[in-house]
Amino acid sequence: MAYRLKDYLYNDKLTKEQNILMDRLYKLRMSGMAEAFEKQLLEPNTGLEPFEVRFAAIVNQEWDQRESKKFKRLMKKATLKYPAADLDSSIYDPERQLNTHVIELLAKCDWIDEPNNLLMTGGAGAGKTHIACALCITAMHQNRTVKYIRANTLLKESDHARQEGTYFEYSNEMAAYDLMVIDDFGLMDLDIEKCRDLFEIIESRDCCKATIIISQIPVSGWYQLFGDSTYADACLSRMTSKAYRLEFPGRDRRITNSN
Repeated sequence: MAYRLKDYLYNDKLTKEQNILMDRLYKLRMSGMAEAFEKQLLEPNTGLEPFEVRFAAIVNQEWDQRESKKFKRLMKKATLKYPAADLDSSIYDPERQLNTHVIELLAKCDWIDEPNNLLMTGGAGAGKTHIACALCITAMHQNRTVKYIRANTLLKESDHARQEGTYFEYSNEMAAYDLMVIDDFGLMDLDIEKCRDLFEIIESRDCCKATIIISQIPVSGWYQLFGDSTYADACLSRMTSKAYRLEFPGRDRRITNSN
């Protein structure tokens, strides 16, 4: 993505030399640093602070600005269902019966680098997708690339890419994300062609990248979803052999919250 160079506007309150320095910072693509430096130049009490403190403030503003832009780019590509999700105190609600210790460990994101898969199963409305999105946001704050997609959408996009002759590019894109979330697994038709597409995507990520699979159906019932036993064996072997599990035994929170 090309960086859009900001224009510096001459500030009459600064000296000529200061304006030249500001302009150079903008041309060096350090607008955050320039803004912090300009603020210090215009603040009469800045000289009371040690040089190291003033310089740290300038560097930190540039760092924070770049990190913020990077996070926004990652968030845009992630297409999360719940972009504001977080692991708030609700996960400790006894009625939800969640294994909060496991969630806390998953939030460290070490399992993404291993890499391992994560299988999240439970009834509708139990909060699976919300917590998955919260884990994705934590991963993006650590500069990992993320993609959230429903299983049915993934298979439709794969089929469309084959018809358009762009399947190779699409498959490589799906394989490259550090963390991929496949939601609503089981709410789709897995005929022989879709079995093939799902296998190729799972295979491309196997032992290389982490994948979260979310389903209302227990893992023990996944085999019956496949229209072909050979693909069922191949896919499930890759999906479950190196996978952590997170169960959601609680009630439908949508119904609970509406009462």
